[in-house]
Amino acid sequence: MGRVKQQASISRWLSAPRQRLFRRRLLAWYDENARDLPWRADRDPYRVWLSEIMLQQTRVGAVISHYEEFLRRFPTVRKLAAAREASVLAAWSGLGYYRRARMLHAAAKVVAREYAGNFPNTAEELRALPGIGRYTAAAVASIAFGEPVAVVDGNVERVLQRISGKRLAGEKLWEAADAMLDEKHPGDFNQAMMELGATVCTPRAPACLTCPVVSLCATRGELSATSKVVPQKKRAIHYFLGHRDGEVLLVRRPADASLMPGMWELPEISGRNGDSGVPAYTLRHSITTTNYTVRVWRDVSPSPNAGKWISVKQLRKVAMTGLARKIFRGAELL
Repeated sequence: MGRVKQQASISRWLSAPRQRLFRRRLLAWYDENARDLPWRADRDPYRVWLSEIMLQQTRVGAVISHYEEFLRRFPTVRKLAAAREASVLAAWSGLGYYRRARMLHAAAKVVAREYAGNFPNTAEELRALPGIGRYTAAAVASIAFGEPVAVVDGNVERVLQRISGKRLAGEKLWEAADAMLDEKHPGDFNQAMMELGATVCTPRAPACLTCPVVSLCATRGELSATSKVVPQKKRAIHYFLGHRDGEVLLVRRPADASLMPGMWELPEISGRNGDSGVPAYTLRHSITTTNYTVRVWRDVSPSPNAGKWISVKQLRKVAMTGLARKIFRGAELL
């Protein structure tokens, strides 16, 4: 009954024959134009799940190398479950939003312990795992197991709004996505919708002339965005880069810190904004709504209890912040 209601709602702006045409054209386009991404090599639920968690709030280009290295270190969900949290965070370093890594690790333990290492195969069961919400559960269930459940992310939302010419939101958006779903090929269809939004139906300057479903679109990309751009704040921060006898100085963030608790970073220096000295080098770094100018100094003498000296050879195994890794790369120590 619910599906019938959804179809009736969709048919107000796209008739049943045009829906079928939409699905056929979109899937044909996806077959020809899908990006060659490593997690699309097979439908292994572990790999699908890992990629979906990594891609949350992170660009595809930034994920690929991390994904491949993470799989090298933890090739199965059992290997991930058995790993120390510090090792998981070290492998995650550079992707940010470290709560994702902790939830990933926690979910792996549940799968290994309660499901004998086999992922549950429905979206409903997947949502019971730590860190898996409605979108991720639907993505894994449809791609890895062929369950006919639709996904809604920012790309799908944009495509549906432009196709319909309506400000769909909340449950109505999910209902629209479910009604449009190709139930015979749910995984490919969901990926095709996301791919279309990511590469053609983009937020700015959509490439409508190359869109496979442009003739079925109510707006041709002209539905303006309603969300306000959050202004970026600017801040200068200073760090000490201590390097001696093949070791570097690191400090650990408090376990109760709101951001990146327990992660290692360089000692921060305060009170140098008016300093006339010249830093060893400067770099840019962004976290959420703040753009940082990061100045790295060598000519300071931190407290002898400022942190811990760690071998450069061990840095790849240390759970460091992404900024710390960026600084070490800039210093050619990593």
